[in-house]
Amino acid sequence: MDITIKHLRYFEALARHHHFGRAADDCGISQPALSIQIKALEDMVGTPLVERSAKQLRLTGFGETFVARAREILQSMDELGDLARASHSPLIGRLRFGIIPTVAPYFLPRFIKCLSQDYAGLDLRPREAVTQKLIEGLLGGQLDTAIVALPISEPTLHEEVLLDEEFVLVRPNEDQDKPVPNSQLLREMRLLLLEEGHCFRDQALSYCSMPSAVPRDLMEGSSLSTLVQMVSAGIGVTLIPDMAVPIETRSAEVSIARLPAPRPSRTIGMVWRKTNPLAGQLKQIAQTVRETCLSA
Repeated sequence: MDITIKHLRYFEALARHHHFGRAADDCGISQPALSIQIKALEDMVGTPLVERSAKQLRLTGFGETFVARAREILQSMDELGDLARASHSPLIGRLRFGIIPTVAPYFLPRFIKCLSQDYAGLDLRPREAVTQKLIEGLLGGQLDTAIVALPISEPTLHEEVLLDEEFVLVRPNEDQDKPVPNSQLLREMRLLLLEEGHCFRDQALSYCSMPSAVPRDLMEGSSLSTLVQMVSAGIGVTLIPDMAVPIETRSAEVSIARLPAPRPSRTIGMVWRKTNPLAGQLKQIAQTVRETCLSA
């Protein structure tokens, strides 16, 4: 039996997830079937690729070397397919795109609706994750593009601006008549933040000139929705992006205030590998998003 692309994809998924169950789900097969395929691959190469234990799965030394080469091969195979797809206008086929959690709930429905109308042949495959995970997916070839906060400053990635938006202050209803604090006063209040890993957290800290290692008593949440509900309960105040206001404040007893200039803001854009054969098509999609999705 010869090693196939399917074997490489199965092993790459296992190396990425370090878990048979999650890798099997990713590949769309059962866990026993994945185990059989990985064992067959090990038999073909003549040496173990993974160390199996009850609590942890890790790659062997040869497994690490093998998966690096496998990823190069898989990316080359994907790029061959992308070369063919790039000859079509408009773009057709699978589009694997990532989107950060502080954009996904508010922008994703518009994005999908817009592209479905203008690119009927696209098979959209969204993935929500924090910026670092999306960048890893782009560099590893698991994603074609991602919608993130710019700049990324990764030399191998192209950045395309989609929109700029301001942050607003969310505070309890009883505070709505109080003066709006500036960044210095905000630093002295109980500011609720997203947990580490979210770029929006870093942007909020930057506006308040606070270090990333914040005091222990500073409250954190896993989503903007959680932060707004914490404000509604009187626990503190928070910042959210403009696009989140209509959804996150409709069921919370909070007030919204515009911060004094210079107001905090962020730039949202699409990024993709500069070497991606679909780069020209992705640039057209970005233009469609700016002209159609965002102007609606």
